Amino acid sequence: MRTFGLKITIASSLMFAVQSFLHAQNLCGNEKGECSTSMGSYSIALPDRSDSDGPIPALLYFHGAGGSGERAMRNRGMVDTFTKRGYAVIAPSGLKRPNSRFGPGWSFLPFRKKHRDELKFAHEVLADAAKRFSIDRDNIMMGGFSIGGSLTWYLACQDPAVAKAYVPVGGAFWRPHPMASDCRGPVNMMHTHGWRDGTVPLEGRPLRSGQILQGDVFVGMQIMRELNSCTQLRADKFQTTGTYWQRWWTKCAPDTALRFVLHPGGHGVPKGWGDLAIDWFEALESGKTSN
Repeated sequence: MRTFGLKITIASSLMFAVQSFLHAQNLCGNEKGECSTSMGSYSIALPDRSDSDGPIPALLYFHGAGGSGERAMRNRGMVDTFTKRGYAVIAPSGLKRPNSRFGPGWSFLPFRKKHRDELKFAHEVLADAAKRFSIDRDNIMMGGFSIGGSLTWYLACQDPAVAKAYVPVGGAFWRPHPMASDCRGPVNMMHTHGWRDGTVPLEGRPLRSGQILQGDVFVGMQIMRELNSCTQLRADKFQTTGTYWQRWWTKCAPDTALRFVLHPGGHGVPKGWGDLAIDWFEALESGKTSN
């Protein structure tokens, strides 16, 4: 009996995976389920809703080093969390650097050669998705994991209006950190990081024999406080129950939101992050982010 039940569960899982793949094929018209733009490509998952429900809010999600938009879509736990709550998930693909052994990545570091204008690409992807799939261009949350999280920080710095809010995970600014004067603001941000992260530690670490240096997340949060005109260094609100330890700032410019979230794990997107990000994002409209 147990074996029979297990077979049904496996068959159901395989059927769901096939349906997801075919759905992506129908959406974007190719084997990988990718939508092409002039500067690159992206994958997309849509919620089950009718056209009468209006434009669709979305998460624009940047993958980690060596990944792709298609691979990001395999994180069914994350993707399903967003689509079940009425959000699309848009996952662009990075470009592989010439002669690089690390696979696709993102061009964002100011002191390195740009292989693509990632801000322009983000705008292009969102415009294309809005045209093809009725994505609500005014209701976008931007996030990413690891190096994709770092890209999220830099795009928020360059143009905070490209998305309504930013939810990076496990990646932030690199050294040398930008000055607050190098960025535009304010920025609505909820940054999430693992307490035990050894790949991108909270304090950062040197890579390639010290040729490049990851940044310090605490310094990044200081920059965001300056951009949001927060009047004090320490956080105003704290929550230490459940999986996450959270702190946020309320004595800042009107209609701004800044939250720092820690979890006990390492380098990864923690379980439950999707619901946490959506709850925070939806609270922006209601003005409850400081509660």
